[in-house]
Amino acid sequence: MKAFEGIHHVTAITSSAEKIYDFYTNILGIRLVKKTINQDDIQTYHLFFADESGSPGTDMTFFDFPNIPKGTKGTDEISRTSFRVPNDAALDYWVKRFAKYAVKHGEIKELFGVKTLQFEDFDEQQYQLISDETDTGVASGKPWHKGPVPDEFAITGLGPIFFRVSNFDYMKEVLEKVLFFKELAVEGQYHQFEVGEFGGNGAQIIVESNTILPRGRQGYGSVHHVAFRSKDRKNLDSWTERMQSFGLPNSGYVDRFYFESTYTNIYPGILFELATDEPGFIDDEESIDHLGETLALPPAFRNDRARIESLVRPIDTVRSTKVFEKEYLA
Repeated sequence: MKAFEGIHHVTAITSSAEKIYDFYTNILGIRLVKKTINQDDIQTYHLFFADESGSPGTDMTFFDFPNIPKGTKGTDEISRTSFRVPNDAALDYWVKRFAKYAVKHGEIKELFGVKTLQFEDFDEQQYQLISDETDTGVASGKPWHKGPVPDEFAITGLGPIFFRVSNFDYMKEVLEKVLFFKELAVEGQYHQFEVGEFGGNGAQIIVESNTILPRGRQGYGSVHHVAFRSKDRKNLDSWTERMQSFGLPNSGYVDRFYFESTYTNIYPGILFELATDEPGFIDDEESIDHLGETLALPPAFRNDRARIESLVRPIDTVRSTKVFEKEYLA
């Protein structure tokens, strides 16, 4: 059984599929690589934003559950998602970009010796950019070359994921004894954990110990789950057995068509998925040049396409016929 190879994806909840598409496409410059449905709730969109080709470790995905209330921030939740940028200079660019598009953001600060920039979207979903200036760990992805952000400043993948918990000792025990993470450093209430052979920004969790805030409540503006990478089905099955041996609630094997998965509640309020790298998002329905432009359905749902299309409103996500001008900001 191999340790995880880094972060696979993060899935969050949005109040509007249309608005999150606009925010990621036109402001963040991250490519929509798959427009599909929540396989457990077919009236709900599932949008996948990732690097140029939808590489594992670069996916930020969203559900738009109908009539879901806004989430409340608190403890015992996945509290913030990081995105990787190439270097420190890229953060200076993003300060200007966020100002131009009125995106609420903080100042450039260091955490664990690395420069970061916090920001949020229209739902108050919490993010940060993290510089890869000195990173030598898991490789990030490739920028969306046809997007509006210059390649030298563009977001390339996922960085450290933040957990905020009221019982740090239990969380630490699960991460270290069950999931093979190692604690690297501590800064105030923040604890840095890393996993895998290569580690680095693409394989880290930052755990914030907080016994003051009430428990967070999931809704739009909050994270649904985080997934880490498993090399293949054999390794995935070994991890499922390991989770079950520790008595952690587990889904067993789940085939998501674009990847294979297993889900485990590793801590109250924190859903942890393991997902395989293959087969990926380039399939028989969409070529790499047209990723995310049609409503893509896994084979098990295709005979029901007409009904599904009647349940989800159409969203125009065609970009192959558009030209995005690279925005260099003075």
